[in-house]
Parts: sequence; structure tokens; C-alpha cells
Amino acid sequence: MDSKDGIGSKNLPKKERATINTNVLVFAFFLFLSFVFWYLNSLGKELETDIRYPVKYANLPKGRVLNGNLPSRLNLNLKGPGYSILQLKVSGKTSPALIDFSKIGYKRVTDKESNGYYILTSGLIPSFNKQLKSVCKVTSVKPDTIFFSFRQNGK
Repeated sequence: MDSKDGIGSKNLPKKERATINTNVLVFAFFLFLSFVFWYLNSLGKELETDIRYPVKYANLPKGRVLNGNLPSRLNLNLKGPGYSILQLKVSGKTSPALIDFSKIGYKRVTDKESNGYYILTSGLIPSFNKQLKSVCKVTSVKPDTIFFSFRQNGK
């Protein structure tokens, strides 16, 4: 690309082109290094974010089977240091939180013809905080209500 005054990359001597390429590489390296330092600095601060965290369900009432699907992941709103949030995002792929039906208070839907139940997820927050074993604290869970139904085992 030649300019009006005759100076272009083709007209530059090889030595000057190598210097420009070296300068670009040095600039790119330090730009990347500044990004790394900025990111590490931001991880040390208090952050609030949502993550989709896997859950498993255990200890269904005897003789009952879930009718339908319960969500396999819940959106947890976390507040804490960035390092801890990053650690939870990475470890969440391997260690799901457990929702134990024998320990939670699920309630029956008030409609008399319905065979449905529901769980208010705000009641699960203390359990999630214990299970996550992190400096981060769960501040809210979405969805706020999980609906499900049981059927008799074998029917």
C-alpha cells in the first residue's frame, strides 16, 4: 500500500520492516500481559453474578416416583470474591448440589384435584451455602418455585 509520498511497506528496507513487526509483537505481548493483570485484579474484588449450577434429587418418599422432570440445573445468584466464583464455575461441572426430599419442606398445591407439589427454592439457600463450601454466598435461586408431582411406584 503506497502512500502519496512514496513511503509504503514495500518501499521500506527489510531491516525497518523487521523492526515494525517486532514492535507489533512487543505491543501485543504487553497488551495481553495488561489484560491478565487487569483480570487477576478484578477477581480479587467482591462480585455478584448468576451461574447455572447442577442439582441432583435424593430420598424420594417411599413408594413414590417423580412424575415428570425436575430441572437438572438451577440459576444461583452468588456474591463473593471473584476467585471463589470462578472456582465454583469450574467445579460445578463435577459436583452437583443435592436436594434431599427427606429434609426439605415441599408443599401440596392447594387445588384439590391436583396431585402436584412445589418447593420454594428460597428455603434451599442455607443448604446450598453449606454444600458449596465456598466463601461465596448464595443470595437467591431461580426459578423461585419448582413444581412436580408424584405417582405411586409401579403405576
